[in-house]
Amino acid sequence: MTNLSELHALQRPTRGTPVRRIRDDAEAIAVAHALAADFAEGAARRDRERILPWDELDRWSASGLGAITVPHEFGGPDVSYATLAEVFAILCAADSSLGQIPQNHFGLLGVLREIGTLAQKRRYYAEVLAGQRLGNAGPERRSATSQTVLQSGTRLRQTDQGLRLNGKRFYSTGALFAHRVPVRALDDHDRAVQVWVPRDAAGLTVNDDWSAFGQRTTASGTVVFDHVAVSEDDVLPVWQLAERPGLFGPTSQLIQAAIDQGIAQAAFDDAIAFVRAYARPWIDAKVEHATDDPYLIGDVGRLAVDLHAAREVLLEAGRTLDHIAAQTVTAELSAQASVAVAEVKVLTTEVALAASEKLFELAGSSATRARHNLDRHWRNARTHTLHDPVRWKLHLIGNYHLNGVLPARHSWN
Repeated sequence: MTNLSELHALQRPTRGTPVRRIRDDAEAIAVAHALAADFAEGAARRDRERILPWDELDRWSASGLGAITVPHEFGGPDVSYATLAEVFAILCAADSSLGQIPQNHFGLLGVLREIGTLAQKRRYYAEVLAGQRLGNAGPERRSATSQTVLQSGTRLRQTDQGLRLNGKRFYSTGALFAHRVPVRALDDHDRAVQVWVPRDAAGLTVNDDWSAFGQRTTASGTVVFDHVAVSEDDVLPVWQLAERPGLFGPTSQLIQAAIDQGIAQAAFDDAIAFVRAYARPWIDAKVEHATDDPYLIGDVGRLAVDLHAAREVLLEAGRTLDHIAAQTVTAELSAQASVAVAEVKVLTTEVALAASEKLFELAGSSATRARHNLDRHWRNARTHTLHDPVRWKLHLIGNYHLNGVLPARHSWN
C-alpha cells in the first residue's frame, strides 16, 4: 500500500473545477443515474486491480452531488432524506466501493447542521458547494485506550503553541480523497470534539493501507495526526450531540443501508444477466433454457420480492426522517428515527448477502470464473454489512417496542 506523504506522484484532491449547482431532488436523482451509468463500466476492473477512483470522484464532485444536503439558506438544494438514500443506492449499484466513499461526507454535513456555528456553516457549506470533499478519520483500532469504537486516544491539547492534535485512526473511508479530514478527539476536559483538519495540514498523513477483501477501493486506511496545529474555528463540540436529540445517527445509518441496497441490486442484476446469457438448465428440468427452469424462476421471484421490500422500507425510512426533521426533534422522535433506520438496516443487510450468494447458485459454476469477477458483490456485501452488527439492530427494535427503551444516541443508531 502507499504512503502519500512519501509518494508525491500520486494524485491529491483537486480544487477549482467548475461545479454544477443541483436545484432539486429530481435533478439529484437524474445526475446520480447519469454518473452510475458511467461508473458501472469500469467497476469490475477497478475492484480486480484495485484502481483508486480519483477521476471518478472528481466527476462526482463536479456533478454537484456532494452539496445536495446543503440547506437552502446556504445556497444548496437541501434534498430530502429519501432522495439522499436513493442517490446512494443508485451509485452503489454501479460501484459500491466508489459509492461508499462519500458516506462520511454526508454524515459530517449532518453533524455540521446540528452543532455547527453560523460562521462554520457558512464556511464549510461554501467549500462543499465549490466541490470540496470531506472524509473522516474513523475509529481507532482496538487498544488499551480504545476498547470500543467510541473510545479514543486521539487528543486535542492546548499548548504554548496553540491547539495541537495527536492520534492515529483507521477505517477512514474517504480521507485519502478528501479536502478536509474531520476527526473525533478528546479535549483537555475529556469532552468529545470533532476537528475539521485541512487535508494539507502539516503533520497529517494518510496511509493507503486498506487491505480488506471487499470494498477494496474505498481506501479506508490509516490517518495519523502528529502535532497538527488546529484553529479553534475548526472545532465542533460533538459532546453536545449526546445531550440532545437529533438525526445525525439515523442519517448515517440510512446511508449505510442504502449502500447495502445498492450492492443487492447489483448482484441481482448481474445474476439475471448471466442466467440469460450463459446458464444451462439442469438435466432433470427437461427444458431448453435455464430461464425456463421452474425452481430457478421461483428463486428469482423470491429475491425480487425481498429486494423490492428492502427498497420500499429504505425510502419509507427516508420519508420518516423527512417528517421528523420538519418538527422540533424530541427524544421520542429521535428514537423513532433510529428504529426506522434499524429496520431497514436489517432488511438491506439480509438481501445484500442473500442476493450476492444466490447469484452463483442461479448462474452456475461458470459464474465463478475469475474473469467475470462476480464474487466482488459477495465480498462487498460481507465487508460492508460488518460496519455495525445487525444483531444489535434487532435488539434496538425489540427493546423499543417491548420495553419502551429509547436507543442510545451515536453514529451507529
